[in-house]
Amino acid sequence: MALSSPGTLSLGSLDGSDPDPAGSPEEEPWQPPCEIILDSEAECGMDIILVGSSELSPPNSPVPSRDLIAHEVKVNQRDIEDLCICCGSFQVHTQHPLFEGGMCAPCKDKFLDCLFLYDDDGYQSFCSVCCAGETLLICEDPDCTRCYCFECMDTLVGPGTSGRVQAMSNWVCCLCLPLPHSGLLQRRPKWRGRLKAFYDRESERPLEMFKTVPVWKRQPVRVLSLFGDIKKELTSLGFLEPGSGPGRLKHLDDVTDVVRRDVEDWGPFDLVYGCTPRLGQACGRPPGWYVFQFHRLLQYARPRPSCPRPFFWMFVDSLLLGKDDLPVATRFLETEPVTIQDVCGRTVRDAVNVWSNIPAVQSRHSALVPQELSLRARDRQSARGPAAGPARMVKSCFLPLREYFKYSAELTSSL
Repeated sequence: MALSSPGTLSLGSLDGSDPDPAGSPEEEPWQPPCEIILDSEAECGMDIILVGSSELSPPNSPVPSRDLIAHEVKVNQRDIEDLCICCGSFQVHTQHPLFEGGMCAPCKDKFLDCLFLYDDDGYQSFCSVCCAGETLLICEDPDCTRCYCFECMDTLVGPGTSGRVQAMSNWVCCLCLPLPHSGLLQRRPKWRGRLKAFYDRESERPLEMFKTVPVWKRQPVRVLSLFGDIKKELTSLGFLEPGSGPGRLKHLDDVTDVVRRDVEDWGPFDLVYGCTPRLGQACGRPPGWYVFQFHRLLQYARPRPSCPRPFFWMFVDSLLLGKDDLPVATRFLETEPVTIQDVCGRTVRDAVNVWSNIPAVQSRHSALVPQELSLRARDRQSARGPAAGPARMVKSCFLPLREYFKYSAELTSSL
């Protein structure tokens, strides 16, 4: 069973008991896991006398806990939609988009920030249920990149489930299986549409999210690459095949004479990428020129508003844009930039600004104030050796496109 361990939890600590493989979590009456130690303060209610009042306050309600979700649903007959399946809270803000159950406001925010984040192995960084988790169980369907934490599996499917999954040679998650549910973990019908509606409704980003595409409907990505070539990066991620292949990429350095008809003849495109030259590279044009030309060709390449197909774009600035250029770029591209840094130890070796509508680009990185940007650019100019190309800096940001376009896992190389 494949595992992803972003945390420091030892797998040996989870193997202390040998679960009964013949038991069915759905048929047995629920019992609290024997290894759970409840907080003594949570077990004993306490009456509180308010200062200046002779009345007793009502006893403290028990602290919500994920360990009590199954008890609340199976014994107390509480509707699972009235519980946050991520943390056990009763303060439900919305419904979970992928699985039946509620979601509180803090867990909703965490879900929006983490859902499309990927690790260097190409799998999602966090649990698909709670967007947290120490050690993760990886779905081994070759077209799935989702992971699930031990706690979600043991709480929602049944005690001991994580151990049984570890013992399996090939485990497939309930988003990939024909059966819609495992214990209390029940897949929502039409969850891809629900995920898009959830993101558009709850996210503070002004850009719309596109509905993810089922595996059997995914097509090779068609790319228009302006001023910088990203063929190497997309090939290493499995989106393009070396030489001739199903994926297509059109690379242009000079777009001065390109008109709308040219782009329409070359297209249609699914991804438009553009960048400023890297710092220290000779260029005969002002930095703002690259922004305006990228925006112009982006409008030519966009599908019509009535067309539902996914369309993504990214513009990368190698800290060449000045303080007057940055707000202009933001106004034209209609989203705030984020700063991606290449950090080695405590040293920042490189940094770029990124504007994009690719999911999770906004949540993965933070913005720098203009003073920090100018200092970072000055430090890079004084550093020895040329800076790395901007395409290498944003390579991992293309991983969420696996939810939309065909890719080959065999061609994928290490990030």
